[in-house]
Formats: sequence, structure tokens, C-alpha cells
Amino acid sequence: MKTVYKTILFVAIVAIATMFASSCKDDNNSSSGVPYISYVRVTDPASSDSLLAAAGQGQLIAIVGNNLQNTRQVWFNDQEAQLTPTYISKTSVLVSVPTKAPEVVTNQMKLIFANGDSLLYDFTVTISKPVINGASNLNPNGMDCEYVPDGGLATIHGNYFYLPISVSFEGGVTATSDNGDVTVNDNNDVLTVKVPEGAQPGRITITTNFGSTKSDFWFRDNRNIFEGFDAAIGTGDIITDPGASDPQLINGPYKRMTMTIGAWGWTEVFNWVINSMVPDDAILNPSDYYYKFEVNTLKPYNANGIDIVVSDPAVNTGHVGGSSDMCYKWNPPFDTQGEWQTVIIPFEDIMNANPPLGVIPGGYFYACIFLGDGTLDCDMCFDNFRVVPKTLAGN
Repeated sequence: MKTVYKTILFVAIVAIATMFASSCKDDNNSSSGVPYISYVRVTDPASSDSLLAAAGQGQLIAIVGNNLQNTRQVWFNDQEAQLTPTYISKTSVLVSVPTKAPEVVTNQMKLIFANGDSLLYDFTVTISKPVINGASNLNPNGMDCEYVPDGGLATIHGNYFYLPISVSFEGGVTATSDNGDVTVNDNNDVLTVKVPEGAQPGRITITTNFGSTKSDFWFRDNRNIFEGFDAAIGTGDIITDPGASDPQLINGPYKRMTMTIGAWGWTEVFNWVINSMVPDDAILNPSDYYYKFEVNTLKPYNANGIDIVVSDPAVNTGHVGGSSDMCYKWNPPFDTQGEWQTVIIPFEDIMNANPPLGVIPGGYFYACIFLGDGTLDCDMCFDNFRVVPKTLAGN
């Protein structure tokens, strides 16, 4: 009899266990449970234990929880993310954080479901502060032209230029998007600013709701200018009082060359300039410096070539007898379409192309000479030849 009772008890226990397991299985497969989020993590399987309380713009994340299969929208602050249906399951949603900056910051994620219910979860989107192109991000052209007069429009390149935005100049003056003096393109990577009255040479600062950044370069950089055409030199006209057909002044006089330049027809922008405006550190550490100048092509620079020389005035082996074998060659094409533009060349490229050079207390020989193949119908303006640091402390 005891054996019979034990058998019945065993059968009952097995039946109850089977019913419990079946119930759990049905519950796990149910689509009617209350949605919840357990955590957010990265999507890399090798780092699946890396939990997140914040993520950057565009970052792909995994929202992990249960009963999430009916997710129809995911919002970060006031920006809706793009959802891919195949990335939505009962226990997870894979989604990329929106790249557009929010206008209203709540530091919350919001899931909206098919039945209209919603679920909030604390989560921060890390918004980048402005980035201005320069040596620090290996794209030196931060401004189309580093010399723009008061009231003129300056174009600045970078990223994360989110409205509202302001641009501050040395001299204590600032332009803002609130009054229309600063605008940005749809990709938030090009900014146009009306230069305010009183702007002075120096770094610019761009500020958004997400931080501030200073430029590597100087606006209207007046450091180490070794040729600015304050006196007549070389071939062409020195413009001090522009006529109706001349480009505007950007930093005192400039050189305008309007002529036909034949193939290999040695034509000097400047030559035999000897001074010590280039700092010793630039000679010793040329990779830390840029060679810059402003150009305005009223006709395209589409033939011939320009030799750039920095050498020892006592030797000057680079151009003996009209040779251009030992100098930096700035080749066409280049066309600014009648606007001033800053040309930026790594100074190490100039130095590597010229004969070896050490520090010379008395100064150096500089030249910029048209000497190349092809006939150029030239109408080009030049100004502000200088050697300046690539980066500046305190970004």
C-alpha cells in the first residue's frame, strides 16, 4: 500500500512540475506582458557586458528588456530615431542614437508602442561641442579666407555647428545666430559669419549649447609676415587704392599680376627678399608650422607653375641659372573665382623640397616665381606670405 501511495505522489509532483514549466514557457512567449527595460549596452558581442548610461550621436546601442516587440518609436530627448523592424525583438531593440542635436534636452529615452503606451528610461545623449577644422583634426582649411574685413562674410569649416550658435573674435566682439549674423548649412559643418565691427587679429571661438571651441589658426593672422607688398618688388602692380575692377584690400597693399606668362618664362611674384621674420623654431621643427598666403584669381590659375623657395641667401642653390629642381612647386589648377582665399601648405613640404637649411641669424632668401610648362593668361592677386604655427595651446 505504501508503494502505491508513493507512486501516486510521484505522478502528482511530475504533473505539477510539467504544468509549471508549461506555464513559464507560455509566459515567456506571451506578447501581452508589460514592457520594461533592464539596461542598455553596446552591440559588440565581445563587449556585451559594457552597460551604458549615455551614448554619442550616431552610436548603435542595444536596449535590453522584455515585451519590447511592439516598439514603434524610440525618442532621445526631442529627436526620433530611425527604427529597423528586423532589429526589434521581444527582449531587445537595436537603434542608432540620432545625429541631429536636440533642441529640448530631457536626458531620457522614450519608447512608444503599437497600442499607444510609452516607456521612459533615463539616458543621456553626449552632444559634441563645435569642431573647427585645423591641424588638430588634420584638415587645415578652417576658413576659406583668414582675412575678411568688418562687415564681410567669413566661411568656417568644421562640424557640430548647432543652432543657436555664436562666433567671438579678439577685440571683445561676437556675432550670433539670434540676430541672423551667423548661419549654418543643413549638415552643421559649414558656418557663415558676418564679421562684427572691431574684430581684431587672433583666435576665434565658436559656442553652442553644448560647448565652446577655439580655432587653431588666427583670424587676420599678422604674425611672421615676410612679404606683404608694402614696397614694390618683383613683377606686377602693387595695389594700395583699389579701383572698380580691383579686389578689395584685405591687409594693406597687395600684388596684382595681369599678364601673359609663357612656358618657363621666369616671372617673379617676389624674389631676393632677405629678412628674419620666420622664427628659428620653424626652421628647426618645420612639421609644426604652415606656410600660408592669400590668393585671388580673377582668371583661373590653370597653366604654368609657381616655385616657392626658402633657402640660405649665401648659397641659394635652388634657382641658380633658372633651375627649379630644388624648390617646392605649387601647381595648377586653382581658381577662387574672384574671391580672396587662404592657401595652406605644410612648411615641412616647403623645407623638404628646398636645399637643407639651418638657423641663420641674418635671415633667409625667399622667392615665389612663376616658372613652369604652359602659357598662363594670368590675373592673380597675392598677399600676406607668412609662416605660422599649426596648433596653439589652450584649445
